[in-house]
Amino acid sequence: MQGFTHIVARTGGIAFGLATHALFAVTVWHLVWFLAGHGPGVVSEPANASTTLRAVVVDAALAMLFAVPHSILLLPAVRRALTTHLVPQAFYGCFYCVATCAVLLTTILAWQPTDVVIWAWPASLSRWVSAAFIGCWLLLLYSLHLTGLGYQTGLTPWWRWVRGLPQERREFRPRGAYCILRHPVYLSFLGLVWFTPVVTLDRAVLIAIWTGYIYVGSVLKDRRLAFFIGDPYREYQARVPGYPGIPAGPLARVPLGTMGR
Repeated sequence: MQGFTHIVARTGGIAFGLATHALFAVTVWHLVWFLAGHGPGVVSEPANASTTLRAVVVDAALAMLFAVPHSILLLPAVRRALTTHLVPQAFYGCFYCVATCAVLLTTILAWQPTDVVIWAWPASLSRWVSAAFIGCWLLLLYSLHLTGLGYQTGLTPWWRWVRGLPQERREFRPRGAYCILRHPVYLSFLGLVWFTPVVTLDRAVLIAIWTGYIYVGSVLKDRRLAFFIGDPYREYQARVPGYPGIPAGPLARVPLGTMGR
């Protein structure tokens, strides 16, 4: 009986990992077109003040739907509680990926487009804006490569579980873009949100909320890594800014003597 239970659990674990990464691929495909301004969205009624206001409220809620759980599930206390009582450690990355993909797909598929234009780049510059958008995707892939894309999706710990290997502690070794700023992944994502030739009202809502999320998420990530890594990360914070050009605050260089206040 124990042997049968083991086979069922292992088969389920393998299937869960495979399904997670199939879902991830589908989500990325939709996200590319959504951020490029060609997402499916919901066909809205003919525009008037009432339908536009309703669309803005719905879109704001959808943008928050992604931002809030995406940060909460990474909090050390939340992760510790879930891995203690619900999700095995080797599967937390996959669980987090599934949760992120689920809320992203919900946001994308339920999005309410509007035709109210807030800002449009001059036609002579739109090509450069589109090129910057593509460049941000390349920067994002590069940044994820530096930190290990397999850890971002849960593939690396899951694959070690599949092979029966013990889980490894991730090394903290800044390299490449991480020697210039602490959050190149977030900066890349911010560019994907901002670089669009035409900013409609619904896109402005997305920009406002996800920019705020990236700021808060960057601060929370610094605190999370300082919690897990300790002094090596605090020394890194004192040496490398969160983002270039920030003179003060938690996302600037943080002197060692001021941390933890």
